[in-house]
Amino acid sequence: MKQQQVQDWTCEDAAEFYGIRNWGAGYFDCRADGEITVRVDGPGGESRSVSLMEIARGATERGLGMPLLLRIENLLDAQIARINQTFASAIESCGYGNVFRGVFPIKVNQQCQVIEEIARAGRPFHHGLEAGSKAELIAALSILDNTESLIVCNGYKDEEFINLGLQAQRLGVLVFFVVETPSEVETIIRCATREQVRPNIGARVKLASTVGGYWNATSGDRSIFGLGSNDLIAMVDQLRRHDMLDCLKLLHYHLGSQVPNIRDIRTGVLEACRYYADLVEEGAAMGYLDLGGGLAVDYDGSSTNDTHSRNYSLDEYCVDVVEAIMGTLDSEGVAHPVIITESGRATVAYSSVLLFDILDTTRFEPVELEHTKITEDDHQMLRNLRDAVATVNGNNLQESYNDALYYRDEMRSLYLHGQVSLRERANAENLFLQGAQQIRKLLDEAEEVPADLRALPTVLSDIYYANMSVFQSLPDIWAIDQVFPLLPIHRLDEAPTRSAIIADITCDCDGKIDRFIGTQEQEDTLHLHDLKDDEDYILGAFLVGAYQETLGDLHNLFGDTNVVSVRIQDDGSVDYSREIHGDSIADVLSYVEYRPQELFERFRRLAERAVKEGRITAQQRKQILHTYTASMSGYTYFEK
Repeated sequence: MKQQQVQDWTCEDAAEFYGIRNWGAGYFDCRADGEITVRVDGPGGESRSVSLMEIARGATERGLGMPLLLRIENLLDAQIARINQTFASAIESCGYGNVFRGVFPIKVNQQCQVIEEIARAGRPFHHGLEAGSKAELIAALSILDNTESLIVCNGYKDEEFINLGLQAQRLGVLVFFVVETPSEVETIIRCATREQVRPNIGARVKLASTVGGYWNATSGDRSIFGLGSNDLIAMVDQLRRHDMLDCLKLLHYHLGSQVPNIRDIRTGVLEACRYYADLVEEGAAMGYLDLGGGLAVDYDGSSTNDTHSRNYSLDEYCVDVVEAIMGTLDSEGVAHPVIITESGRATVAYSSVLLFDILDTTRFEPVELEHTKITEDDHQMLRNLRDAVATVNGNNLQESYNDALYYRDEMRSLYLHGQVSLRERANAENLFLQGAQQIRKLLDEAEEVPADLRALPTVLSDIYYANMSVFQSLPDIWAIDQVFPLLPIHRLDEAPTRSAIIADITCDCDGKIDRFIGTQEQEDTLHLHDLKDDEDYILGAFLVGAYQETLGDLHNLFGDTNVVSVRIQDDGSVDYSREIHGDSIADVLSYVEYRPQELFERFRRLAERAVKEGRITAQQRKQILHTYTASMSGYTYFEK
């Protein structure tokens, strides 16, 4: 970053530089004192903003230190309202003849607090839940108390799964069994006949339409779920033979959880409507069209059809869906169905922010060493390296770098063969870094950067060590190269003068973040500030509410982080409505089948043996066991 930019830096620059208003969906911004704020609307439409740093300080004072998963209940409520209200507006403006009913797929975020809040906030809209397993169905039945809301049962279903849903129907719950494979039809018929309940049956169809992006394996002919056209007709005939064709009421398809291109969405709806109209023609009752997921989150704020973005607004999405359904079914004289979507990612992504502190840094810069003066008594290669660095200028960047690299590598080879000392090698490394940093600074002023030097800023970037585990809290970064907005939540009134990658505290080279949202395209480094000795430096990973908690693992036995759910009140105050302390060391050990009490007893015997052998006193034994016990109950992450 050039000196003039650093001097004139403001929070407006920060908001643009980090793209906050592009990916923040109106929820996040930067205020004049350099702190990230979250904005929520009140019942009268008025908005209020609260600093994330203030919320984090409040959590710390309550004993919930970093890393901390912050859930903002207002944003969850707002997204549910936005989706339902935008569909309602599209339905009204287009003259659509039915209603919208959303369902949230529990698999996207299975945490009880989240599901309970979705049920509460979704109640006015009759927003339901999608269950893909028996466990999820049990959770849905206990939490969703609105009989006008839908429970859509996807996934493979055994008799116990189906019987549970049928019993729920007796209680007035609107449960749909979506057939994924032909074999499920017979099971549903058998269970329904035995229980004497007329089931609500849906059919998941494989569309020929395909989509772009990571999550496209559920579209196209090779989708592992759903029925082909021949299977669908066989299902219709089977239901007709059992006088249950009137139970077939829903058509379902799913193109993927993040569909970035609106054309793919519209194409999928049009194809599905053809199936829907033909099922009506076959005599099925129908009445519900489930579009599955797909409503994308603009993670990078680019508003494009890139995997991490979307090239449409929520308004456009809803209008296109409604118009596509009407355009197909009206020409066939088919009544408009209830529109169902399973928008999980777009519902919960915004409501969760992972906050973590930076513990330390590594810089690839020369360090102060004693006896660094190079003399004629030093090795010729070291003297050559000194001369190459001394002659660096704007006209010989490539040549100087080539020379410095060559002489540095020669010194490494000489050290390997015992021909130079460790101190001489250290001087060589220091000289090389000095020259490389000089070249890096001159690159900013160069009219054209040589191709071999374009990666130099990345090679020389810092490593910032974060108090968190990528594998536990941000697994999609490691698994599928997902990009989340990542930036400091304070000090944004200061220009960031360092470029860095993020390393977590796991003992794994994959425990890092080295792909970031840029102003034009993805970047290999993140612009950050120097650390201050007397102040924590807090970063936030945003839009992490979907899948990250569910997919996280216990790599290096780092467990769940501290969690706090907050609600911002109309007067701008913050209610810390729910808090969960993260896993203790004893917790995570028990998850992998260790017995903490048995571990303590083994360690106690080790300490007692040391007393008998005269290594420690009995009083020292007491302190050692106390330390062991205290560690067992401590947080798995770095504690200050």
